[in-house]
Amino acid sequence: MKITFYGHASLGIEVSGKHIIVDPYISANPKASHIDINTLKADYILVTHAHGDHILDVEAIAKRTNAVIVSNAEIAGYYSQKGFQSHPVNHGGSWNFDFGKLKYVNAIHSSSFPDGSYGGNPGGFVIEGEHKNVYIAGDTALTMDMKLISMRTKLDLAILPIGDNFTMDVEDAIIASDFVDCDKILGYHYDTFGYIEIDHEAAIRKFFDKGKDLMLLEIGSSIDL
Repeated sequence: MKITFYGHASLGIEVSGKHIIVDPYISANPKASHIDINTLKADYILVTHAHGDHILDVEAIAKRTNAVIVSNAEIAGYYSQKGFQSHPVNHGGSWNFDFGKLKYVNAIHSSSFPDGSYGGNPGGFVIEGEHKNVYIAGDTALTMDMKLISMRTKLDLAILPIGDNFTMDVEDAIIASDFVDCDKILGYHYDTFGYIEIDHEAAIRKFFDKGKDLMLLEIGSSIDL
């Protein structure tokens, strides 16, 4: 399983020969100006919630690749009405895709489209594929519901927001990593805007002091699990 960071909360995941894009907000992010969305492969697009900084490039990528958009029922329905392929899920539900098993889990946030349409309740994803399991938290506060994840799935990586203001901060993300019982963390949703700028060295040190590995990837960089 290969995971690429495209800036903000945008990810690329290659697993079982399939290409997944998560929450694509790339073309308007000046920090990701070197990423050309027209070169990205996508069989699926996962959407955690409907905010503009998570769905900006969904339609452009889906139109070019014919990718299946996977999200909650409201977001999936929104894109279905526009003629895109979609697969609806809801909290606690899972589905066996050709890349592995995907489960939609709770997140505490808000969710509405830039045009004001209702975006349902926000969520995160747990992916079990190629003997590697990943939790993508989405935009969320720290929540006790995270403890449920480790009761069902042994994670190899937790992808957690750490930028504060709109989501968890570093300290809450450390607690979240305890809740999901995972000491390997990829941080995201930081530095894109002034509200969520962080001190990288301090963040890494705080995780290290708790015996955990926080990775802050350069935009366009990848890790292999």
